[in-house]
Amino acid sequence: MEAFFRTHRYLVEHTNAPVRRTLMDEINWSDRMIGIKGTRGVGKTTFLLQYAKENFDIQDKQCLYINMNNFYFQGHGISEFAGNFYKRGGRVLLIDQVFKQPNWSSELRKCYDLYPNLKIVFTGSSVMRLKDENPELNGIVQSYNLRGFSFREFINLQTGNTFHPYTLEEILKDHERIIKQILPKASPNRYFQDYIHHGFYPFFQEHRNYSENLLKTMNMMTEVDILLIKQIELKYLTKIKKLFYQIAEEGPAKAPNVSKLAQDIETSRATVMNYIKYLTDARLLNLIYPIGQDFPKKPAKILLHNSNLMYAIYPIKVEKQEAMETFFVNSMWKDHKVNTGNRDCSFIVDEKLKFRIMDAKIPGKQRYAPDVIYARYNTEIGKDNQIPLWLLGNG
Repeated sequence: MEAFFRTHRYLVEHTNAPVRRTLMDEINWSDRMIGIKGTRGVGKTTFLLQYAKENFDIQDKQCLYINMNNFYFQGHGISEFAGNFYKRGGRVLLIDQVFKQPNWSSELRKCYDLYPNLKIVFTGSSVMRLKDENPELNGIVQSYNLRGFSFREFINLQTGNTFHPYTLEEILKDHERIIKQILPKASPNRYFQDYIHHGFYPFFQEHRNYSENLLKTMNMMTEVDILLIKQIELKYLTKIKKLFYQIAEEGPAKAPNVSKLAQDIETSRATVMNYIKYLTDARLLNLIYPIGQDFPKKPAKILLHNSNLMYAIYPIKVEKQEAMETFFVNSMWKDHKVNTGNRDCSFIVDEKLKFRIMDAKIPGKQRYAPDVIYARYNTEIGKDNQIPLWLLGNG
């Protein structure tokens, strides 16, 4: 146990989170069982260690961080370890990569039943379905999603500001005033293209080639997260990767041709749709449907989950409009539902708000419909129903 405490102290002491994640204040930390899901590279480990740093003295043995990558857990279960920790006065156990233990959900249930004063906070892959696939956790676990950096978090990191988030309702109602508070302190256009290219995943701060690091992360999402958690045989990995590449190369301009995709990777239409769902769960894709439709129907559009993926997987073909639409959908995804629009608009949010994503520098006088919200890029300011696109990245 002392070896785990030494590792905990070292990691907490050397943890430096230059931007405090918004999720830290959204979680109800009084719950006994908290699950934090997120894709690889979004900072789940740092998030756990930052929680420990903010709430416990580094010498306080009531809180302990452990990682299921440790080979110790090949011979010892989570509940056995938690029992030993609990007997020593432990009260908060932070478990990273919980899915690495095969029977992790039943082990967590055992901890919950046996140790009533023990709080467990664990991280897992976005591919995991905590309640749907693990009924023993129903009613006891509170689940949250940790995303990559929002544009607001990115600009705070780059400028040293502490701009706080606004809801979509607040932005639509009061965007001109909000912008006036931001512009004297920072120029969003100066940082926006950097964010579109490399600002979503916190590891852009590391002194490594970002695109190569992101490609490695994307491969890990498919090779480990999807195959391990979904229990897919290794021989099907090349089909999943080929499907992902073809979707990325095709772009979101039109509805996917599922029959052709099935033919290209030599499988059935149903299997293609299952693979697309796995890639969506892994936060590699976003599926956009008409209002009233959902999976397993064919989506009207498939976008990459965030614009950084576009530049990593197929940089020579990135269209500005597609990158901006990808940014918009990714920004809305956290708190809102996004459906395909019609002739008047690009997307419909929450089944009522019509949005058109457009370039503010289009020459000539533009006609603006009163019932459409125009999210415009290449501008820092807005007026009436014309809102600068960057402001919607406010999560």
